[in-house]
Amino acid sequence: MRLHWQILIALALAVIFGSYTDALSDAVSIDLTVVYQFFGSLFLNALKMIIVPLIVSSIIVGISGMQNDHSFARMGGKTFIYYISTSIIAILIGLAMVSLFQPGLIGDIPARDILGLHADTNEVTEKVGAASAASLSDIFLRMIPTNIIYAAAHGQMLGLIFFSLLFGYFLARNQSEGQKSLKGFFDATFHVMLDITNLIMRFAPIGVFALVANVIAVSGLEVFIPLAKFFFIVLAGLFIHSFIVMPILLKTIARVQPTKHIRAMSPAMLTAFSTSSSSATLPVTLDCIQERAGVSNRTSSFVLPLGATINMDGTALYECVAALFIAQAYGLTLGLAEQFTVVVLALMTSIGVAGVPAASLVAITIILTAIGLPLEAIGLILAVDRILDMCRTAVNVFSDSCGAVIIARSEGEQTNLA
Repeated sequence: MRLHWQILIALALAVIFGSYTDALSDAVSIDLTVVYQFFGSLFLNALKMIIVPLIVSSIIVGISGMQNDHSFARMGGKTFIYYISTSIIAILIGLAMVSLFQPGLIGDIPARDILGLHADTNEVTEKVGAASAASLSDIFLRMIPTNIIYAAAHGQMLGLIFFSLLFGYFLARNQSEGQKSLKGFFDATFHVMLDITNLIMRFAPIGVFALVANVIAVSGLEVFIPLAKFFFIVLAGLFIHSFIVMPILLKTIARVQPTKHIRAMSPAMLTAFSTSSSSATLPVTLDCIQERAGVSNRTSSFVLPLGATINMDGTALYECVAALFIAQAYGLTLGLAEQFTVVVLALMTSIGVAGVPAASLVAITIILTAIGLPLEAIGLILAVDRILDMCRTAVNVFSDSCGAVIIARSEGEQTNLA
């Protein structure tokens, strides 16, 4: 059975077991949430274990294989244009969905008066407030770490990527006797890490089952009822971006079959859904895009690690919808100027706070502050944030993979998706 079918079956079983966890725990006299957490953490730890060596070796091998400075600059320009364009499209989809369906109103009454706050937001507000938003200058500062070992140990991916790009760039131009040996070392490391990734993915169905079952067991399905309109509008926006906009780009620009690409990337998307982490999914994304889609390491090693750090289409869409939903729920009517502010901030913060825990919540607080709403308004969306985080992460990863294919095709590469 193909891996994506195994993971889909695991997801279905996770929903069933998660929904009846209390009854099953009583029957076997074991707290099954502890079991879920153990196997879920084991799978996540395995993925996180290989991130640094895989990404460093992949980038160095890919960049050192480029023939000249012009190809490096050309690919960087294409990648930047793709990331900005797709994020703006995602935000505009979110803006249109909120304006059309107005999830913040139940009847003609602001949802706040009916819903109230579904959680004690003091702790969340304090936590989010402590993680200040990254300004543009902060992003550039994070690109150049003072200690590369510290950056690797603490998961500071932007600095690690920048160092690896520099290392690969100058390795290609180095004429010393050890240059070939050094390139051979990183090439061998990269292929060994891919083999380890394939081994870990054999256990992906177990990890996915544990992670999703734990979310369902802790959150329950009933939390979606009062926020169903908001929840399904976000899902609809994410669906439109992933399965209408992205396939159109693949078909018209890359001239590949979107259905083949979706099948090729399904293990990565399902892993992203269960882990809620683009970075943790990165080893799987690289494996799928190279082994299943046929994109070269030269392109994927540049586009994907950068995308996992700064390209957050799903997050940008969610931030826009959440901020406007909260504004509607508080009875605030936003004019064109305020909506433009939301769009710009959603674009900037989806990049700027990508490396911060609970990044979307941090970003939403910035937008709320800009349009004059209290931070406690986050309490309106906390109940469904976890599940939507899983969905938007899958969209983020899928957008990254589409970018890799589009840029590869623009560079004249052949893929397995024709």
